[in-house]
Amino acid sequence: MSLLEIVHYPDPVLLKIGKPVVEEEFNEELRQTVDKMFATMYSADGIGLAAPQVGISSRFFVMDVPQDDAESIKVAFINPRIIHVEGEQFGDEGCLSFPGLFQAVKREMRVVVRAQDVGGDEFEMDLNDLAARCVLHETDHCDGIVFLDRMSPLKRELSKRKIRKLRETGVWA
Repeated sequence: MSLLEIVHYPDPVLLKIGKPVVEEEFNEELRQTVDKMFATMYSADGIGLAAPQVGISSRFFVMDVPQDDAESIKVAFINPRIIHVEGEQFGDEGCLSFPGLFQAVKREMRVVVRAQDVGGDEFEMDLNDLAARCVLHETDHCDGIVFLDRMSPLKRELSKRKIRKLRETGVWA
């Protein structure tokens, strides 16, 4: 299976609100794109990947989050909507569109998300900890928000300087 190209910040597609997936788009092409996104995410050692990160301005993402006590949570979320959040967690976060950049980001500890699967059927999940962080991060991508936007102004500026230096040296494409 061919992999998709992960776009890097500041590609404009990362900063646009993705279009909802409409009924006629729930087809084989969407299934194949989702499969390629999972393969691309695994190849890049990620746990989540949103459509804008592979140059598609649409509202969907894939995630596969390992769990201590069970199988991983492997799901494709089409047209995700955050229904409820609560609690707080503060921890390091990375992003495949920001290679090599990790920063502490505050997120909610629990999220209830409603979405559709690749067949168009609606489902709802109640997630905590890393899975909640991943859903919030990837839903942000669908909304044109990158994790730089979730950092303090000082950390955001330091991160942007680091990105500029990496781009100047050709490390960051």
